Amino acid sequence: MLKINYNQRKRLTLEGFEQLKKELEELKNKRPGIVDRLANARSMGDLSENNDYHNALEALEFLDNRISELEEVIKTAEVVKQSSSNSSEVSLGSKVKVGINGRQHVFHIVGEWEADPQEKKISHESPLGRALVGRKVGQEVEVEAPAGKVVYKIISIE
Repeated sequence: MLKINYNQRKRLTLEGFEQLKKELEELKNKRPGIVDRLANARSMGDLSENNDYHNALEALEFLDNRISELEEVIKTAEVVKQSSSNSSEVSLGSKVKVGINGRQHVFHIVGEWEADPQEKKISHESPLGRALVGRKVGQEVEVEAPAGKVVYKIISIE
């Protein structure tokens, strides 16, 4: 199980912060429907064999845990604003074009709570994110990957 230290500030981009706030609002709006579902299932009688009741209870517990988690992250968030004039080195919020094996990729460096590898949003705490942060155009970074060491060359920073 992932242990989260809520006392530590969570660094997020403004976009990521807004997305977390939106998710929180959506979950809070979904909660009354699950509470109603639980109440209806409870009214059906014997709870020991009532699958609807147990499923609704499990859904409510999951939802409440996620709401608490998001509220805590939002409360302790440090929103990092990317300055367009400071694109000389990679930082949280940067979009970095890198070259690897003759191909180019663009990665968006984001906070851990907004990372999404499928969208090429990588955490500044990930191995690649840590290797890129603080580097400049033209520099190469070496990252240990399951297949061995991979060398990325920074082509541009936005």
